[in-house]
Amino acid sequence: MREILFVVGEPSGDLHAGKVATALRVAQPERPLVGVGGERMRAAGVQLLEHSENLAAIGFTEVVRHIPRHFALLRTLKKRLTSGNVGLVVLMDYPGFNMRVAEAAYLAGVPVLYYITPQVWAWGADRLPKLARWVSKAAVILPFEEALLRQHGVDATFVGHPLLDRASELPEPAAARAQLGLDPHAPVLAVFPGSRGSELARHLDPFVATARTLQQRHPALQVIVSGAPGISIDAARCPFPVVRGQSFAVLRAATAGLLKSGTTTLEAAVAGLPHIVAYRTSAISYAIARRVVKIPNIGLVNVVAGRTVSREFVQDAIVPDRMADALEPLLDLTSTERRAALQGLADVRAKLGTPGASERAAAFALSLVE
Repeated sequence: MREILFVVGEPSGDLHAGKVATALRVAQPERPLVGVGGERMRAAGVQLLEHSENLAAIGFTEVVRHIPRHFALLRTLKKRLTSGNVGLVVLMDYPGFNMRVAEAAYLAGVPVLYYITPQVWAWGADRLPKLARWVSKAAVILPFEEALLRQHGVDATFVGHPLLDRASELPEPAAARAQLGLDPHAPVLAVFPGSRGSELARHLDPFVATARTLQQRHPALQVIVSGAPGISIDAARCPFPVVRGQSFAVLRAATAGLLKSGTTTLEAAVAGLPHIVAYRTSAISYAIARRVVKIPNIGLVNVVAGRTVSREFVQDAIVPDRMADALEPLLDLTSTERRAALQGLADVRAKLGTPGASERAAAFALSLVE
């Protein structure tokens, strides 16, 4: 029985790949699963060929130092693909590397399932013809992606967003506050500065300054910081408690959130947390992004909504006083801004589909490998 090869380069992809691998294990316990990924995949029974933490990079300039490792890994994967032992490749996001893997699989005659496809609607539209040629099936997780990819010849199906599979794990706000040791009656600000060292370096100080500003205005305000496992946060820079590995508990316990742009904004939509979005990268990366990004918003919650549900602060707009001004009405349970945000988040949740994305992706994988 030929193996299924996963290639994942990000922690979020590892989580979703782990769920697909678990579904495959249930359906075909004897099927060998190997790949590039992290601990969630390992726990699901995937034999790791390379740990994704050795590959993770962000931005255009930050990727450069990872190039030698990527080329070495690509050579290893090409050799495996031509061995005749691989029945299917499952790719997740990470397009700079995974598009090369897709091409190699296509040339080796191995079908490709791309689950969580490149964000060609934002930038990289030149990848559409390549996706159409190299990818056997695309399982997309944002509602507008299916029609967009099909228009360009990609066999795409919207399977729903995998975050909805975790919605059943959401605690009630009171239970989340009790779990985190918070005062049940005082407002709470959740701070998500990022899961990588480069993101913390750029976001932590202005995010902390924003929280301090809000505490000066509202002394009863409680602040909690969500930290990624394995990433240290200097207590001298951050006086607030750091909670690791409990992002949904933090989101549910909070009254409002200050979030780094990314999947966290969709997690906040699922959790029903009004928030603002902020992001800062290197000057060079930002200059390049301004030339290639084709959409007006960076926050996924706004992209899915098709309008501004959560205010965005990018690069030089990350000014603590201004961000505090935007957050203040979201902390007020009676404000018009908060009510509008809650309605917008509900609209986003409705667009994300229904639970079961991982099982649907696993079903596509089995149909392709068989």
